[in-house]
Amino acid sequence: MDCSICTTMPFILRPPRNTICAACYEGARNLISLVNKFDGDISSNHNHKCGEKSGGTNVISSSNLSCKGFANVLKWVKEMKDMEEELNDKISFLGEFEAAFKDEIHTDILVKPGNNGPPIPAHRALLAAKSEIFKNMLDSDDCKEAPNEAITLPELNHDELESLLKFLYSGSLPIEKVEKHVYSLSVAADKYEIHFLQKFCDRQMLNSLSSSNALDILEISDVCSNLTLKDTALNFIVRNMEDIVFSSKFESFALKNPHLSVQITRASLMDIKNRRNNAM
Repeated sequence: MDCSICTTMPFILRPPRNTICAACYEGARNLISLVNKFDGDISSNHNHKCGEKSGGTNVISSSNLSCKGFANVLKWVKEMKDMEEELNDKISFLGEFEAAFKDEIHTDILVKPGNNGPPIPAHRALLAAKSEIFKNMLDSDDCKEAPNEAITLPELNHDELESLLKFLYSGSLPIEKVEKHVYSLSVAADKYEIHFLQKFCDRQMLNSLSSSNALDILEISDVCSNLTLKDTALNFIVRNMEDIVFSSKFESFALKNPHLSVQITRASLMDIKNRRNNAM
């Protein structure tokens, strides 16, 4: 059937000219459904917040949640583009914090790594705003005085500490720094309750999960008590048992983490049992 949307030569279409093929029809429906879903999520969140402020219950108008045709889809795409530009402007504006860190403008605290490396100047207010743990470390109370000159993060070396501070100031890191320090940053994010950094590290580890790093990710997820990441890594190891268990690093991993080795064995046996039951 000639399609009025995806054909490369629309001038040869025979009547009726408004026919579309099955692929374009499904694509159109999926696109409109996707926009409706996002619109519904945004409207629900907005009305929920308004309801909390007013103390009442809001009814979401059906006209706000319905998307009638491609005209509204295109309008939504334009709104998302405008929102993206606004967010980019905001990121650029907030990027001045990174410049203050880089140029050491009015820094008022030194952050020391744990390997006796050189300390890094930072700002108390920013550290306290990014982490409740840092806030408590920098606060004074009846039992302790606020540190006047420096605090120490003993689990990080100088390069790892610098990457952590750069992330706190900018919200991102160059990919080479992420790949090099993702495990140490994940542990630091867990210890100091830097939730955005923890999510950032989780995404990086999930996106890079492979036979070569699955044991490392399983170990980190166990240290951080990250059950979602741990289940994903454990399931991946079970599906790739031969490549991983017979690798050179598995023996040292097993000696260091006997409890995780037991969990891998049990998960593997359960997987074999389930496959046998499904085959019956």
